Amino acid sequence: MEEMTFNIQRSFKGVKTSGTLYLVPTPIGNMQDMTLRSLETLKNVDLICSEDTRNTLRLLNHFEIKVPQESFHEHNSQEKIPKLVEFLRSGKSIAQVSDAGMPSISDPGHDLVLAAIAQQIDVVALPGASAGITALIASGLVAQPHIFYGFLPRKKGEQRKFFTSKLAYPETQIFYESPFRVADTLANMQEVYGDRPVVLVRELTKIYEEYRRGKISEVLDSLTEQPIKGECLIIVAGACEDVALIEQAESSPLEAVQNLIATGAKPNVAIKQIAKERGLNRQELYAQFHEL
Repeated sequence: MEEMTFNIQRSFKGVKTSGTLYLVPTPIGNMQDMTLRSLETLKNVDLICSEDTRNTLRLLNHFEIKVPQESFHEHNSQEKIPKLVEFLRSGKSIAQVSDAGMPSISDPGHDLVLAAIAQQIDVVALPGASAGITALIASGLVAQPHIFYGFLPRKKGEQRKFFTSKLAYPETQIFYESPFRVADTLANMQEVYGDRPVVLVRELTKIYEEYRRGKISEVLDSLTEQPIKGECLIIVAGACEDVALIEQAESSPLEAVQNLIATGAKPNVAIKQIAKERGLNRQELYAQFHEL
C-alpha cells in the first residue's frame, strides 16, 4: 500500500498556486452520456492527457473542443508523470481521460493522482459513465456489496487460482472480459464456483446492448448457439452465506491453508487470507502450520 502524507484538500476554496488535475469520465459508447460539466472542463483546461489520442480526438471533434492532447498510457506514464506534475505546478490545469468511462481504473491515472497529491496539487474527480456500475444496477444481481476486479488473468491456471481465492466471497463480483475469451472464462468460473447466477453484458449504451441472465451453464449454452461480439462484462453472484459456512465447516483452518497452497498460493499469503476470512489470529495459525 502506498504511503500517503496527511493533507486536507479544499478543491474550490482558497488561493491556488498550482493548477488542478481533473479526472474526466468519457462515454462508454453513447456520446450523449457526456456530461455538461465534463464538456466545460475539457474546454477550459490547458492540456488533456489521453490514453489514446486518436480515440479522444474523435470525442473532442464531436463536441468541437480544440484543447491540445498529450499521450498518457501504461507504456509511457513513468516518463510523462514528472513533466505533467511540473506543468500543474506552473499553474496550468490538466484533464486526464481514459478511452471510455472513468479514468484511473484501467489506465495509469492512479500514479499521476499520487504524484499530484504528493505535491499538494488538487485532484478533482468528475462523476460520469462507469461500465461496471452501469451494468451492475441493471443486472438483477445484488448490487451491494460488490467488488470490481477489472480484467482477469488470461491463463487458465492463473484464472482458476484467482477464482479459488475468491470462492467464499459473498460480494457480487464484476469483471471485464474480451468476447474472444468470455466462454473459456465462464467455463473456468463454473469449475470453481459451481453453477452460480451470472449476467453477461455486452455493448453497454450502444444499439446492440445485451444482457444474458441465468446460471453460468445457461449463459455458456447461449454462447454456443449465439456467439457474441463487442466489449463484455461478467457479473457473478457471490457465495451465499450457507456456501461459505459449509466450506468452513468441511475444512479445518490448516486444511484450508493447504488447499490454497495447492492452487499456487505462497504459504504466508494463504495463512494471512484464511486467518482474515475466518477471524483467526494470523500468528497463531502461522505457528500451527509450521509445527506440522
